[in-house]
This record gives sequence, C-alpha cells and structure tokens, in this order.
Amino acid sequence: MEAWIRARVTLALTLFALLFFVSRSSPPRQFVISNAERRIDLSSHIINVHLTLKVENTGTRPASEVVLALTPTEVDHLAMVDALAIKGKRKKTTSVHLEVKPTELPDAPPIDAKYFTIYLADPLNSGESTTLEVLYVFMHFLEPFPAEIAQSESQLVFYHDTALILSPYHIKQQTTFIKTPSTKVESFIRVEPTNRVGTEIKYGPYEDCPPYSISPIHVHFENNSPFAVVEELVQEIEISHWGNIQVTEHYTLVHAGARHKGVFSRVDYQSRQFSNGASSFRYLLARLPARVHSVYYRDEIGNISSSHLRTNSLKSELEIEPRYPLFGGWKATFVIGYGLPLQDFLFESSDDKRYLNFTFGCPLIGMVVDKLTIKVVLPEGSTDPSPVVPFPVEHRLEAKYSSLDVIGRTVVVLEKKNFVPMHNSHFQVYYTFNPIFMLAEPLMLASAFFMFFVACVAYIHIDLSIRK
Repeated sequence: MEAWIRARVTLALTLFALLFFVSRSSPPRQFVISNAERRIDLSSHIINVHLTLKVENTGTRPASEVVLALTPTEVDHLAMVDALAIKGKRKKTTSVHLEVKPTELPDAPPIDAKYFTIYLADPLNSGESTTLEVLYVFMHFLEPFPAEIAQSESQLVFYHDTALILSPYHIKQQTTFIKTPSTKVESFIRVEPTNRVGTEIKYGPYEDCPPYSISPIHVHFENNSPFAVVEELVQEIEISHWGNIQVTEHYTLVHAGARHKGVFSRVDYQSRQFSNGASSFRYLLARLPARVHSVYYRDEIGNISSSHLRTNSLKSELEIEPRYPLFGGWKATFVIGYGLPLQDFLFESSDDKRYLNFTFGCPLIGMVVDKLTIKVVLPEGSTDPSPVVPFPVEHRLEAKYSSLDVIGRTVVVLEKKNFVPMHNSHFQVYYTFNPIFMLAEPLMLASAFFMFFVACVAYIHIDLSIRK
C-alpha cells in the first residue's frame, strides 16, 4: 500500500514538473501582435532600431512574459536591448522600464534564432493589450563594399536584414522604415509593397504574417560618417582624500570603415576636404566634467598642442586633433589626463561608508568602444569595496603600489565590452576608510627627515679621527 501511494505521489510530482517546464520553456502562444512598426536608423555606424509592438492576449489566462527573437548575426553585433511599456493615450502617456533577459526555448522550431524575454510589470489578462517600445543598438553591423577605397572616393556600405520582423508570434500587420544618411542609394531589394521617398525606404504594410516569417533584404548606400571606434579604452580614476581625483585615459582609436588604398595626399586633403577623404576624420570632441583642471593630451612622441578646452559651470569640452587624419584601417593611440575636485564626486553614505559617484562611459562623443576598462584606485587602507553599476559588467580586484605605500592600494576593475553612447550612466563604488591612514604618509616623511637629521647631527659630533 505504501509503495502504491509513493508511486502515485512520484507520478503527480513528475507531471507537475513537466507542466511547469513546458509552461516556462515555450513562449505564451496566447499572445498576438496586432500591429508592429520598426524604424531602422542607418545614419551612422551605430544602428538604432526602434520597435513598437501592440501585444494582445488572446488566450484564457494572464501572461507576463513576451519573447523577442533575433538572428544569431544580430546577437553577435548587439550592444544593448531596452524595453518600455507605454501606458495611457496621446499626451497623457507614461512609460515604465521593463527587464529584458536572454532566454532559451528548448521546444522552439528548428530555426536559427536567439531569444530575449521581456518581463511585464503587471500580468496581461485575457483580452487585454499593451504597447511595448523596444530599442536595439547594433555595432560593427554595416559592411563596407567595396572594402577598399581611394582618398577621393566615397564610402559605400551594405546593410543586411529581413523585411519581415522575426517573431515567435503571429503578426496581424507590420511595417518597416529604413532611414539612410543621404539619397545616394546604389541598390536595395524590394519586397512588395515597397516605397522609397527621399532618405526613407518603407517596407509594408504586410498583413497576417505567421510566426518566424522572414524575407531577406539588403540596402547598398553611401555612408560617409566617421566610423570611429575605440578598440580599447583604459580609464584610471585615482582617489586622493587630500582633495583631488586624477583621471588618466588611454585610447586605442581606429577608423573601422573601408580601408584606405593608394597614396595619401595632404595637399588634396586640405584643399578639398569635403570631397576628398569624405569618410575620414581629424577632430574629436571629449565631454569632460565641470571644474576640470590640469588637462593634458599626449601620445608616444610627446605632448600634442592641437587641442582646445572650453569650460563653464556645467561642463567642459576638449576638442582634440590627432597628429594626422584617420582614414579606413588607420590607428592612433593617445592619452588624456585631467584632475577633478574631490568634493564633486566623493560622498558619504548613511552607513558611514564613502562612495565615488562617477560616469561609466567614454568621454569622446558618438564613440563605440570594443572594450572599456575602468580602474578605480582607492586610497591606501580602504576596505570592503563594492561597485554598483546599472548594467552587467565584469569586475575584479587588484592591488597597486605607488610611492610611500606600505600595504598597497585596492583597485576596483570594471570591464564592459560592446559599449555604445547609450550606456553612459553613473556608477558608484562604496568602500570603508579609516581616516587614521591619512596620517601614514606624512608620518613616514616626517620620520624619514627626522632620521636624516639625526644621522647628520651624529655624523657632525662623532670624531672618527685616529689622532688623540
């Protein structure tokens, strides 16, 4: 009898676990997208895709998870994905930020796709609908074609996509708009109905699209915007409780567009810059914090004087010019350093901890960063460091020794790959610090001078001669 009861309990638990797994692993089929509008901005090398979805629950039970689908190529170039829920109508709309996480669908059809789940703030009841706004940001997505151009040629690129939105849900109606930087479009694939007006190509509207529908397209167009990419940026923020923060930024910059071929002519470049070397760039603008001081800009050769600093009470802007203009495939390495007042960025929390409040990002405007490393060097004697960053990053602890250090300084290292300007936000590093450690270096200096003077006095008064 007991064996029979145990068998029934085991069977019931197995069936419950199986039902739970199926309900969690498959997208809620009761969702239908009644309208989808996608706007793709190709005006620069950073691609912004704004997707507006009107999601309707046609099932019989509430649901709170909406699944997005992307191709593996899109995921490889994806820098960020963000989602908002729009509530209200017309001028009284409000937006609620939603959590988005990668997910797996074990029972998905055999199609090459990657999935993300949007978690709604409130479950969507049967018969209800909501509007979602999704932002995708892609980097290194445009393909230069031809891959090499001369100094006098314009840069042409390919954009590959699908006219139909890849989705695990049935879409009743959808439209895609593609915006190019100019009217110079070499070619594009038509999927009727398709219409082109000025710098905009419209695909659709398309009616009653089954799940996982695709229709490959490409657009071949002119894009002379600077493809400026920071391959690696190492930013060191050194905190001194004596009133200063020293920031040092090491850049490895590259032009990621079509590679330059042939000989570079500076005469042609300076005389006809807008038509000769249109895709190159020679000026960079860095937005620095207010009240910045002791700014320098140099490379391996030495100081670079071609920079201009503009400051006011709200911000500081540093306009820099590399030693040579950058064409496709060319690189430049340089260092920017500056000081900041401590009281503007270091604060004390309610639990007697100190914390640094600084910007996580690249000061160069409109720049993408393949690998961004931020090193926060805490004062000697700091303990229990804990970073707070608004998005996932890799972090670790290191030690650094400088002059007069005894036990070394704790360094909080934060790393982020595929960084885009939309990631710019504040982060905090909390730590505990005993003020007695501020006396360590002055006492060491005082002791050293004292011992030196004692040695001098002893040397003067000691008679080392062998005569009496």
